[in-house]
Amino acid sequence: MNGAQSLVKCLEKEGVEKLFGYPGVAIVPFFDALKDSSVEEILIRQEQNAAHAAGGYARTTGKVGVCVATSGPGATNLITGIATAFADSIPLVCITGQVESHLLGNDVFQEADVSGACESFVKYSYIVRDPADIPRIVKEAFYIAGSGRKGPVLIDFPMDIQLAEAGKFSYPKEISMRTYKPTVRGNGKQIKNVCLQLSKAKKPILCVGGGVHLSGAEKEIRQFAERYQLPVVSTMMGIGVMPSDHPLYFGMVGNNGQSYGNRAMNEADLIMMVGARVADRSVSQPGLVMTGKVLIHIDVDPAEIGKITGATTPLVGDIRTIFKEIEKHEITTDTSAFLRKLTEYKTQAKQDKQIASRNNMRKRAPHTIDPAAFIHTLSNAMDKDAIITVDVGQNQMWACANFAVREGLFLTSGGFGSMGYALPAAMGAQIAEKDRQVVALCGDAGFQMTMMELGTIHQYKVPMKVVILQNHTLGLVYQYQKLRCEKRYTMTEMDDSPHFECIAQAYEMEYYHISEESEVNDVLREFLLDDHPAILVCDVDPEEMA
Repeated sequence: MNGAQSLVKCLEKEGVEKLFGYPGVAIVPFFDALKDSSVEEILIRQEQNAAHAAGGYARTTGKVGVCVATSGPGATNLITGIATAFADSIPLVCITGQVESHLLGNDVFQEADVSGACESFVKYSYIVRDPADIPRIVKEAFYIAGSGRKGPVLIDFPMDIQLAEAGKFSYPKEISMRTYKPTVRGNGKQIKNVCLQLSKAKKPILCVGGGVHLSGAEKEIRQFAERYQLPVVSTMMGIGVMPSDHPLYFGMVGNNGQSYGNRAMNEADLIMMVGARVADRSVSQPGLVMTGKVLIHIDVDPAEIGKITGATTPLVGDIRTIFKEIEKHEITTDTSAFLRKLTEYKTQAKQDKQIASRNNMRKRAPHTIDPAAFIHTLSNAMDKDAIITVDVGQNQMWACANFAVREGLFLTSGGFGSMGYALPAAMGAQIAEKDRQVVALCGDAGFQMTMMELGTIHQYKVPMKVVILQNHTLGLVYQYQKLRCEKRYTMTEMDDSPHFECIAQAYEMEYYHISEESEVNDVLREFLLDDHPAILVCDVDPEEMA
């Protein structure tokens, strides 16, 4: 067994069923070894998308995703996808080919110090020096990626090590790393203190983030909120923890959040931050928002607690484990008055939104649709357990505010904001769940960043759907220039867009188009019922604001 065969055997031991990659000479021995394995390789069209697809696969299955690229430009192309996963704590093992060990540092053809380049975007990185170390390295890599605060781990794999004799294969059954022991169980004293603080609060609120999804603690959070009638808001990554129509859910918070959600945060006397960073997009002025409040911050990563603002009660550990412990304690709190007030805020805000939408309809350019209303209609037309992947830009803002999550998944690039994320992430999600409805929601600019993956969709017959909101601009930047640069538009207008119908035809995809409000329901129904991969283009007024 050589090094490449050893690594493939390790992936089988970890239960890896699929990986996303793109070959090159420096990783050919690995791909050659894959031919005799149970692991299915998915040939993507650009390496960045291998990481995005692996991320969509990981977020759908709860497993560690795997992506592979060759050395040099293959490895550097992968970095944006790795950074995207790191920002959102998505577990990946990223394998890169590398030039032969004795050539490292000589600037030979397609050599790149990918380990150094990725240093700030990975939980840990390995350069394989001895093929005998491969089982230990792989075992550690999957453990690090999938435990604690999850994230990507890099394995850089020189070509000579891939071909070298690996010796007798023995895969570790257990892992114990002296320098890496993430806390899972919360401190018992702090858990009691959390319950005491909640019992004292008159206006408590839960702010949930992506860590709840990563812990698989959605059920525990919902039961906890319902048991004590606690209002809940979410960060962008926490969308879907509570069903969007749940009476205790008051929307996403932050700069682009719901007004009533932000108001709820401002008026609370206790904020319970669960699996969420106090990041700028969620809490733009933490010093102001947190003043005079009790802040309980629960996170598996101790580095996040107190990084932006000090917590009254910090609690480190796995969210699911902690809430199972909290349930053993008695909490007495009456939130009825606070909930009535927040419900009034929500009702009034929705009424104001309807009025504003009607007024905008009179101003909207002809032959264009209301994107916010369309996205809400789309969410209701999709299956209850459907998966939507949302790109970055105005489409993301509209989706966060208007897509009604029921029992499905809402996947987006929240921390890094990578345009082009939605299409490959949806592809990974659909490959993970072939019988589940999956839709990618993109702007016309973001779609063009990664539309080469339509080739992968066609090759592997992935039956996902793509919705493109077409406004012929880089929407969010165009909007910023409109508001902040006195309409001095620079490099944000895309007047000569491609014929998406021809692109769909080239990849043998079904094509649909909506330019009138009266068409929405009928076309959406036909689009979603289509058994084939399909593209739906919706015309949107470029002056429409998110």
